[in-house]
Amino acid sequence: MKFYDYRAAPSPRRARIFMAEKGVEIETEQVDLGVKAQFEPAYRAVNPRCTVPALVLDDGTVLSDNTSIARYLEEVFPDPPLMGTTPVEKALVAEWMSRAEGEGLLGVAEALRNRSEFFKDSSITGPDRYAQVPELVERGRARAEAFFQVLDARLAEVPYLAGERFSAADIAAFVFVDFAGWIKLKPADTLTHLAQWRAIVGARPSAEA
Repeated sequence: MKFYDYRAAPSPRRARIFMAEKGVEIETEQVDLGVKAQFEPAYRAVNPRCTVPALVLDDGTVLSDNTSIARYLEEVFPDPPLMGTTPVEKALVAEWMSRAEGEGLLGVAEALRNRSEFFKDSSITGPDRYAQVPELVERGRARAEAFFQVLDARLAEVPYLAGERFSAADIAAFVFVDFAGWIKLKPADTLTHLAQWRAIVGARPSAEA
């Protein structure tokens, strides 16, 4: 297998943490998004979506989404389980992964990509060009701040997002909280459950992946 990464970006960081938790080492190649290397013909041939992460399997199959990468690695390397073990836990992992992406990570991306000059005409990831919509900046920030509240409320009930066990949902949410710093957002001091969970997750060796 071969993993395509960019150390500075939040999306491949999720996959790196997942692999670190599994204890899996995969040949890695950096794709420098800072110089827009994802749009070069060599990488387009690997992943026409022009995004990272991407995982090329031994049979040539290309997985270009965190969910598909996590699902594959969970099947091939089942221990420790990160996608749930019971029907309910599996469903909750899927739900909170989706929420972390849709309500959290995409909110930050919306605020960042519609403001930064670097993303002019590239406000959405991928090969196609989309103009920035400045009005989406504040909406993205508001969505991210609201999701801080959602996480704190959930973590007042359970130690981890899917229940009693650390999972891929926690990885996605942990990366979201750090990514929010890119738009100068951080959880309020009153969100104590979120702060405690973040400290626990951040102390795991995989957090440095």
